[in-house]
Amino acid sequence: MIVGVGIDLVDVDRFMEQLERAPRLAERLFTDLERRKRSDDSLAARFAAKEALAKALHTIGDMAWLDAEVVNDDTGRPGFAVRGTVAARCRKLGVRRLHLSITHDGGFAAAFVIAERE
Repeated sequence: MIVGVGIDLVDVDRFMEQLERAPRLAERLFTDLERRKRSDDSLAARFAAKEALAKALHTIGDMAWLDAEVVNDDTGRPGFAVRGTVAARCRKLGVRRLHLSITHDGGFAAAFVIAERE
């Protein structure tokens, strides 16, 4: 059963300008793993993924950004590693699976998240 759906769209250039104006912002939004070896497009897509996750969990403003990490499995498929505030919210809603799709093209990054319980 679907508990929530979230989608987000990010203008990559505008997002990177925000990170340049506030250099410590990246440390508050992204884990070390996310910040390493990532293109501007990929970083913006990870931000979109976290925004979409917050929408799917109906928790905008109540989650710690570092408690949701965008990771890739062995095939490259994106997903989330959650802990802390995000894991607690998933438990409260009965969420057992999070589905994530991300893309970037034409200067935009987008993410779509489905939160599902059994």
